[in-house]
Amino acid sequence: MRGRDEETGEFFSESRSQNRREALEVLALGEKLVELTAAQLARLPIPADLLEHIEYSKRITSHGARKRQLAFLAKQMRREDDATLDAIRDAMEANSETSKRAVALMHRIERWRERLLAEGDAALAELLDEYPDADRQALRTLVRNALAEKARNKPPRAYREIYQALRELMLPALAGADAGPAADEADDTDQPTA
Repeated sequence: MRGRDEETGEFFSESRSQNRREALEVLALGEKLVELTAAQLARLPIPADLLEHIEYSKRITSHGARKRQLAFLAKQMRREDDATLDAIRDAMEANSETSKRAVALMHRIERWRERLLAEGDAALAELLDEYPDADRQALRTLVRNALAEKARNKPPRAYREIYQALRELMLPALAGADAGPAADEADDTDQPTA
């Protein structure tokens, strides 16, 4: 029985339903952690003792045993303070957001490469409008070489070089766009005032 405060009428502790919801959230987090690779786990702020339980849970393949082990893992995770679990959740969300951005950039680069190969100078002009620092002549040469390689059934060396050139061109621009107004404010503080 959780009891009530006689003066305010408020309950002393959370309800059993609230406790169960929180326990199920921790169990779901544990299941997600078990599905991650060792490299992904290494990037998360997971305490060493909890990491051992996660690694052990990964090795269990029997359905019933795995379910029991996940419940045990969740129990161990609930012993951690809320700040630790929140840090793990935040890091997982940041990693997934970072990977989404990386995949989106990769797709954008591939679309530009295909456009350059299909449309030629028209697509190159649009690319130069968007990225004025691009080397027109180098890109034009790479496109011409990639088309020649394809026509002769040669390995796609220039095709890959186009991707690398576009990546080097777009990655700094993306990093600058992510910094956004915070970078502008930092630049303003570095300026001496007259």
